[in-house]
Amino acid sequence: MSDFETKPGVKLPEQEDNRPKRFYKDVTVEQGDDGWVVLLDGRSVKSPVKKALILPTQAAADMVAKEWAAQGERIDPPFMPATRLAFVTLDYMDQARAETLAEIAKYASTDLLCFRAPEPDDLIAAQSAAWDPLLDWADETLGARLKAVTGVVPVDQDAVALQAFFSHAETLDNWKLTATAHATAVCGSAVLGCALQAGQISGDQAFALSTLDEAYQAAQWGEDEDAALRAKHLRDELVTVERWLRALDTPKAG
Repeated sequence: MSDFETKPGVKLPEQEDNRPKRFYKDVTVEQGDDGWVVLLDGRSVKSPVKKALILPTQAAADMVAKEWAAQGERIDPPFMPATRLAFVTLDYMDQARAETLAEIAKYASTDLLCFRAPEPDDLIAAQSAAWDPLLDWADETLGARLKAVTGVVPVDQDAVALQAFFSHAETLDNWKLTATAHATAVCGSAVLGCALQAGQISGDQAFALSTLDEAYQAAQWGEDEDAALRAKHLRDELVTVERWLRALDTPKAG
């Protein structure tokens, strides 16, 4: 008997698919007065709060357009990460900018890279080899020297270092700030978020660095299916953020 049958010949109704139906055929990109516009059958895409989806570079617009073109009979927003980053930037970042800058500095105060395992020795060595160069980069490039400690006891980071992260983030436009804040949250590390934004590391590297402890545990005890699926999702997010940031680095319109 099928899982959807109560008795022979009687079936429960299938769960309704609430994803919106695809309402367009063609996806194109055109340059407008204020930037690059993604068009669905010649009409511009609107954000959830009805703002025109105008992108600052052609490369960014192309990324968004490819996501819309790749949709099937239904539009699946979770599989449109560049579009989501664009919508967040357009709809929220102006009013959330100060809060976002403070949030990046807050992540720096409890940065993942600063909390080291007390044992075993091979994990201690792996953390030091992977994370110390990034802490050195933050010190040399951003002027932010964070202290690393053993265990999970809270550490009071230097206020000057935290201000350095705030000041660096403040130099970013809304587009790059949104992406940097997202990477910071995904990694649990302002160091990795800013390093990804600056091109110091790739999305794959950001994922590997932010999941070093999990990878070590999986190598020792094996990885379950749910953890593997979560890891793939996190990696995909960071790779997309890297591509998005590099697309934003390309020359802007006019």
